[in-house]
Amino acid sequence: MPDSLTIAKTCALHADEIQAEDIMILDLRGISTLADFFVLCTATSLPHLKAVNREIRMRNEEVMGEKPNSSDGDPGSMWLVIDYIDVVVHIFHEEKRDLYALEDLWGDAPRVPLDFLPERPAAPGEKVS
Repeated sequence: MPDSLTIAKTCALHADEIQAEDIMILDLRGISTLADFFVLCTATSLPHLKAVNREIRMRNEEVMGEKPNSSDGDPGSMWLVIDYIDVVVHIFHEEKRDLYALEDLWGDAPRVPLDFLPERPAAPGEKVS
């Protein structure tokens, strides 16, 4: 069984593969008993939101044999949650990410470096930081 950091990184990788944006992993160990890690990502449309959710769930089961403990949310709410017990994945539509601002709410949580994600060229019109 993979550890929680491996699950979090794998979720982030699968989100990246389907072009989710603003991927972030918050390390909640020692800060919260809710989970060890939150994985946050943004989808650009409702179909993309559903696709990111499906991709993470399907690929985690294929690659690691990990099925979520539960999931919640309706695409119409623009926020889907996948719960792997020690890792909780939050998939937001871009309209809702700023509203809920989980990265600000958990501002004291260290960010896990995403250096394991492949470099992806910027899409036309995409901001490059």
